[in-house]
Amino acid sequence: MTAPVLEVQGLTKRFPIQGGLLRRTRAEVHAVENVSFALASGETLCVVGESGCGKSTVGKLILRLIEPTAGQILIGGTDVSALDAASMRPLRRRAQMIFQDPSASLNPRLTAEQIVTEPMENYERLSAKGRRERALSLLQRVGLGRDALGKHSFEFSGGQRQRLGIARALSLRPALIVADEPTSALDVSVQAQVLNLLLDLQDEYGLAYLFISHDLGVVEHIAHRVAVMYLGRIVELADSKTLFASPRHPYTEALLAAAPLPNPRTPRDRPVIEGEVPSPISPPSGCAFHPRCAYAITRCRNERPELHLTTFGSLVACHVRE
Repeated sequence: MTAPVLEVQGLTKRFPIQGGLLRRTRAEVHAVENVSFALASGETLCVVGESGCGKSTVGKLILRLIEPTAGQILIGGTDVSALDAASMRPLRRRAQMIFQDPSASLNPRLTAEQIVTEPMENYERLSAKGRRERALSLLQRVGLGRDALGKHSFEFSGGQRQRLGIARALSLRPALIVADEPTSALDVSVQAQVLNLLLDLQDEYGLAYLFISHDLGVVEHIAHRVAVMYLGRIVELADSKTLFASPRHPYTEALLAAAPLPNPRTPRDRPVIEGEVPSPISPPSGCAFHPRCAYAITRCRNERPELHLTTFGSLVACHVRE
């Protein structure tokens, strides 16, 4: 059996809070706690949740942009979680990232050709002509013409800059792309164009996407499976159709209830979430969602639920939803 493109086991990240003259650690921010999942070739796993839930941190941990506190990260069956910089270097070409803000992630001093060919210069033995030909092919594939080669990033519109970022991510022909809210800074019409482009590229190259988003409309359109995070933990993991039709965790229900409706006068059939997200420095005991949950029982306050398989086929961390 072919190994998954990505496998994450018990991934944890805690950021120390230091203070005083001796800079001692006084507390820790529990950013990501015991996150596990696998991602196959040609599959899109969307990670959703409120701001501060840890979804972007998961993406950065997988690419080793920040170092994990604990857990394993396997890319193509190779454990990269403990590799040093030299050993990690050849594996970086397998996984690339599309950033949320194309303006901040593209060097304004470089032309589009230089932006796309820079990874090739670092990782591949191609002639200047070969790099230019591949760059032109990629730019045309993402909807930018030959005239884009000599332009700088600030000469493009927002949607064109994101297309340029996609071309850069594809330049090393990776198996995995981590997309951190790649459409949130774009107009709705441009969002649709970029999403359809990502879907076409996935079909063409068999790419695996870890797609991080807070827009449930986008998630429903692009996801094969969805992982819902709350306060650093996955509380529900299910295929997209099951999750949107029959959400099992109360937090997932609340997220779907809070999504905008086409007609604002349409009555909502699910309760809207209330209250604030607890501090990740001192998360609540038991289930972290229990202070905001309408279904919480005594067990929820005292015992942390683990992910378990429900009759709906979802993995859910909840005591009241068996």
